[in-house]
Amino acid sequence: MKIKFLGAAETVTGSKYLLESNSGQKIMIDCGLFQGTKNNREKNWAPLKVNPAELTDILLTHAHIDHSGYLPKLPLMALEDSFTPLTQQKHWRIFY
Repeated sequence: MKIKFLGAAETVTGSKYLLESNSGQKIMIDCGLFQGTKNNREKNWAPLKVNPAELTDILLTHAHIDHSGYLPKLPLMALEDSFTPLTQQKHWRIFY
């Protein structure tokens, strides 16, 4: 099992973690926005270091914006050239 810190590693905001199981599951734990200083907020426009189409599940620890506010952006990333487009059949299981 592997864990990647995609946010909240150098600050307390923008919580995002990727948990990868040995069986191939990719679970995003939290999906938060960075808040606070302009430098922190600008991180919300940086490319995400994981392809949303590869996520199998999303787990939200709680619904504060710094843990869930980035969630609406995931489907929009399908329109960007950097990721494989999501199909209409792609659905994430979101646990809260």
